[in-house]
Amino acid sequence: MDSVEKEGSRLNKFLNNPSKALWTLAIPIMAGMGIQTLYNIVDMIFIGRLGGEAIAGIAFNMPLFFLVLGLTMGLGTGVTASIARFIGKDNKAGADNSAEHAMAMALFFSVLLSSLGLVFGKHILSFFGAQGEILLLSWDYLRVMCIGMPFMIFSGFFRSILAGEGDMKLPMMVAGLGTILNIILDPIFIFNLDNYGGIGFGMGIKGAAAATVISQCVVFCVFIYMLFIKEHAYITFRLRDFSPSRFILRDIVKVGFPASLSMVVMAVGQGVFNKILIHFSADTVAAYQVAGRIDMLVFLPIFSIAAALTTLVGMFFGAKEYDVLRYTVRYGISSAFGITFGSSVLLYFFAPNVIGFFTNEGVIISVAVTFLRLFAFVYPLIAVGISTGRVLQGMGKGLPVLVITIVRVLGVSVPLALLFVFQMDKPVEWVWYAMMISTGVAFIIACYWLLTAMKSLPKVERKPL
Repeated sequence: MDSVEKEGSRLNKFLNNPSKALWTLAIPIMAGMGIQTLYNIVDMIFIGRLGGEAIAGIAFNMPLFFLVLGLTMGLGTGVTASIARFIGKDNKAGADNSAEHAMAMALFFSVLLSSLGLVFGKHILSFFGAQGEILLLSWDYLRVMCIGMPFMIFSGFFRSILAGEGDMKLPMMVAGLGTILNIILDPIFIFNLDNYGGIGFGMGIKGAAAATVISQCVVFCVFIYMLFIKEHAYITFRLRDFSPSRFILRDIVKVGFPASLSMVVMAVGQGVFNKILIHFSADTVAAYQVAGRIDMLVFLPIFSIAAALTTLVGMFFGAKEYDVLRYTVRYGISSAFGITFGSSVLLYFFAPNVIGFFTNEGVIISVAVTFLRLFAFVYPLIAVGISTGRVLQGMGKGLPVLVITIVRVLGVSVPLALLFVFQMDKPVEWVWYAMMISTGVAFIIACYWLLTAMKSLPKVERKPL
C-alpha cells in the first residue's frame, strides 16, 4: 500500500469514528506537550534557585519568545489546515507543495527574527520595562537564545506539517527527546562546580539559554533525518523542484497570518502587562511568570484537543463531510470544557502547594496564588475560546481569531488594567480582574462566530458511526 492509499485509509477511519479519531490525534500531542510542560516547570524551578531577579529577567523575554512562537504557530496552523484540506481532497501534490512553502517561510523568519533579536533585543527589553540588573540578565538570556532561534522555528514548522497529515507520534517522540536532554543540561550549565557535583559550568541564566539551544539543535537534526533522509512522512519534499504558488501561499496565509498577528497582539499585551506589573515590584513580574507556567498545565489537554480539531476539521471540511464535522466540533469543545472545569477546581484548592515548588519568596507566592485562584473561574471559558479558534482555522477562517484577540487584549484587558492601576490607583488584583473581564467578552464573541459558521455549512445525509 503506497502513501496515498495509507492516507486515504486514515481519512476513512477518522470519518467512521470521529470521537476516537480526536483522541488518537490529541493524546500523542498531549504527551509531547506534557513533556515540554515538564521541562518548562523544571526549568523555572532551576532558575528560581537563582532568585527573583532571574525569574523577572526571564519574564521580560517572554513577550519576545511569545512573538516568535506566535509567528511559528500561527503560520504553522495555516500550513496544518492547508495540508489537511488537500489530503481531504485527495490532492497529494498540493499537500507536498504546502509543506515546501512552509520550509521557505521557516528560512525567511529564521534569518529575520534572529537578526532583529541580536541587533535590537536589548532596546526592546528596555522598552518593556527591564532596567538595571534585570535588564542585564534578560539580555544575557536573549542573546544566547537568538543563536538557537532558527532551530526552534524550523522544528515548529516540521511539527505543523506532520500535524496536517495526522501524524502526531513522531513530533511527540522528538519533543520528548529534546525536553529530556534540556532537563539534563539545565543544571549542568546553570550552576557552578561546587553546587553540581563538580561538573557544572556556572553560567547562570545564560546556562539555561545554552541548554535550550543545544537541545533544540538536536531536535532539528532528528527532524531533518526523519523527513528528508528516511522520508518518514506521507509528505514528500522536493525542494530542488520547488515552485512558488500564489494559491497555496494565499491558502496558508489567509489562516496563518491572522493567527500569527493575533499572537503578536498577545505578545505586545504581555509586554504591556509586564510594564504595568513592574510598577508594583520585580517580584510581581516574577509571580506573573511563575503563574504562567502553571497555566501550561491547565491548558495542556486543551491545546492538544484544539490541535487535533484543526486537523480533523480541515480533513472533513475538504472532504465535504459536514455532519461528521459538526459532531466532531461539539464533542471536542465539550470535552475541552469538562476537562478544564475539573482541573480548575483542583488548582483553586492546591494553588499554594503548586507555587511552593518554584519559589519560597512570600510575595511571589502570594501574588501567584491569587492570580491562579481568580483565573480558576474563567479557565473553562478560555478552553472554549481556544478550541473555537482552531475549529474556524481548520475551516479556512483565520480572521475570527485575530479580531477576538484584538478585542480581548487591546480593546478590553490592557485599557482596563491601565485605568485600574494608573488612574484609580488599584492594587495588583485589579490587573487580574481586567484580564478576566476580557476573557468573558472574548468567550461571547467566539461562541457567536462559531455558531454562525456551523449554521452556514450545507446539510448532508451522512452521520458518524
